[in-house]
Amino acid sequence: MTEATYWLEHAWLGTRVEPGVAVETADGRITAVRTGTAAPPPGAEVLRGLTLPGLANAHSHAFHRALRGTVQVGSGTFWTWREVMYSVADRLTPDTYHALARAVYAEMALAGITCVGEFHYLHHAPGGARYTDPNAMGEALIAAAAEAGIRITLLDTCYLAAGFGEPPNAHQLRFSDTSAEAWAERCAVLKERDHARIGAAVHSVRAVPAGQLATVARWAEERRAPLHVHLSEQTAENDACLAAHGCTPTRLLADHGVLGPRTTGVHNTHLTDDDIALLGSTGTGTCMCPTTERDLADGIGPAAALQRAGSPLSLGSDSHAVIDLLEEARAMELDERLRTRTRGHWTAAALLRAATADGHAALGWAEAGRIEPGAPADLTTVALDSVRTAGPEPRLGAETAVFAAGAADVRHTVVGGRQVVRDGAHTLVPDVPRALAAAVEALR
Repeated sequence: MTEATYWLEHAWLGTRVEPGVAVETADGRITAVRTGTAAPPPGAEVLRGLTLPGLANAHSHAFHRALRGTVQVGSGTFWTWREVMYSVADRLTPDTYHALARAVYAEMALAGITCVGEFHYLHHAPGGARYTDPNAMGEALIAAAAEAGIRITLLDTCYLAAGFGEPPNAHQLRFSDTSAEAWAERCAVLKERDHARIGAAVHSVRAVPAGQLATVARWAEERRAPLHVHLSEQTAENDACLAAHGCTPTRLLADHGVLGPRTTGVHNTHLTDDDIALLGSTGTGTCMCPTTERDLADGIGPAAALQRAGSPLSLGSDSHAVIDLLEEARAMELDERLRTRTRGHWTAAALLRAATADGHAALGWAEAGRIEPGAPADLTTVALDSVRTAGPEPRLGAETAVFAAGAADVRHTVVGGRQVVRDGAHTLVPDVPRALAAAVEALR
């Protein structure tokens, strides 16, 4: 049995900040949480600052990290950005994807992220030919997460069409299994591991024909696995769905059994009142990705209305314009302030819940995202003495973390009781900036 004790100078325990908390762990799980511990127990690892449960990044496209900076040249829309994204996707192999994802996941660990939901649709070789191992690209991602020291939910994505009634274009051939049945057959071979769980995704209603949506939903239901879908990110998708089916994408998904409490709609930006009510009444979650949504000029989604309707909120860094879950949490509140011209839509505690417990639940790790016995020993420590966080009283640590801190303030990250980041340095990937630069350079 592997045991360790961590002494947290300050800990956020879901509703409050407690000083002096000893967390005992064994075999990767928390076995005891002792408050009122004024001094570190003998042999304990000391985590100074504010320790949160590990952060969950509920929506990631790892290869988009290679676009950072490049897509900021010139102007355009989501659709022009997509063409640049395709050019990067065309150059990836299992080996180069593994190197890039390992570096990206290490960057996530440095930002306090302990679990990632990888929305994975780069399945095959360019042109659509299968690798000898049909899941070579997905296995590269699972291995990359292990080497970077974080958990992963591989959301294997069904992607079959370029649009309603349109076959996949030349770029999209490597995304497609040709049918949902073939997609399901390939996915069934994927195996879960201690650090990895397997989920499903519908890329979007434009990319999976309506008659095949139920196959994906059934695959996830049989395995009680999470099911994610890009939903109404662009008004063009809504217009095309209305023309093809006479209804919104949300209604189309509902009619084919996709919505439900294990399903998460990603973005959920351009919704009708009926869409919001439908998502809420079915318990379908919402993953907001504010830094990507503003980077791509998508718009501001109705997160507050969705939560009021009954849709749990989670957060993702999506295209990795930045990797900073504290910024995603802050941006969700600040975007809502811009839209409504009022403040205080979520408390800091509610925003942290979206970044921790609810994010993990959306990825199929419902037991994670809290500091309590039985939970995975996943911890993120934010400095309270940096130039951004110094000054406020420690009891206001949650507010400081959400509204002032960022990824650069993360000092320690613990995953499964193992310290993956110590004093701001990754313990498994020695030089993360160099690894990122090398992985991106290999794709030029």
